[in-house]
Amino acid sequence: MGFDIGSVHIPGRTVLGPMAGVTDLPFRLLCREQGAAFVVMEMISAKALVYHNKKTTELAQSRPEERPVSLQLFGHEPEVMAEAVELIRDWPFDILDINMGCPVPKVVNNGEGSALMKDPHLIEQIVRACREHTDRPVTVKIRKGFDAQHVNAAECAMAAEAGGASAVAVHGRTRSQMYTGHADWSVIKEVVDAVHIPVIGNGDVVDGPSAKRMMEETGCTAVMVARAARGNPWIFREIEHYLDTGEEMERPSRREIVQMILRHAQLMKEVKGERQGILELRSHVSWYLQGFPGAAKLRSKVNTVGSFDELTALLHQEFPYV
Repeated sequence: MGFDIGSVHIPGRTVLGPMAGVTDLPFRLLCREQGAAFVVMEMISAKALVYHNKKTTELAQSRPEERPVSLQLFGHEPEVMAEAVELIRDWPFDILDINMGCPVPKVVNNGEGSALMKDPHLIEQIVRACREHTDRPVTVKIRKGFDAQHVNAAECAMAAEAGGASAVAVHGRTRSQMYTGHADWSVIKEVVDAVHIPVIGNGDVVDGPSAKRMMEETGCTAVMVARAARGNPWIFREIEHYLDTGEEMERPSRREIVQMILRHAQLMKEVKGERQGILELRSHVSWYLQGFPGAAKLRSKVNTVGSFDELTALLHQEFPYV
């Protein structure tokens, strides 16, 4: 079971959505291991690429075992986007995604992210400019609309398709909602009905039953999970299992969670080194430990560790059975 995005076969129906500071290489690897059919990198600025920003290059680290993987660019100038696409021609990724949904003020105020939904014609131009400079499939990620007065996801999706997009992901919230309130799945159905390319639904998918409801109510081809995957890479295998069998899997034991933290730690050390890796891992550990007895106290201890050895010792002390 799976679907195709252009020439790329996706071997399932669950997608890890991009999150700045979260969906780095170590986390993407874990999510792929746990059943995510494909994963999306943290978004990268097209302008930063053109200006050869070193940190931008680091965001695009990849490994063969995480593929298929999508690299996500953001920008608002078709010619700059095209130049950025040329620069990454030889980078290891399978799908080029264009962010048209980010709600963060510093992105939106620059006319990028979800601000692009104000101008469907520009969406078509940007997608076409990127398509003309790559052999890889191009996809877009949009929202319900910019605000409640401008709900135009279907129009924006059609513009993307006209520009040559091979798939579209739709988050059922407006930009002004940010991540509050409920996602409106009816707008995802509107997009499904409006285009002839795969539609990936996003918003309020937190487990197998919610994924199945979204697919049944909207007709979307796959579901994208973002915030619900933080500290929970198992969600992908659980969703795929539920879609296949209608049965919910048993949640991971504390032992399995602690072992996943240690595996995540090892990957962070390999990819980012001791100092940076342990700093960035702290927030992930907090997510993993949600629901544990004494989680708040344990999180404060985790935030004081300065090395992976210290983290390992702390976890073995708190969970001697691991």
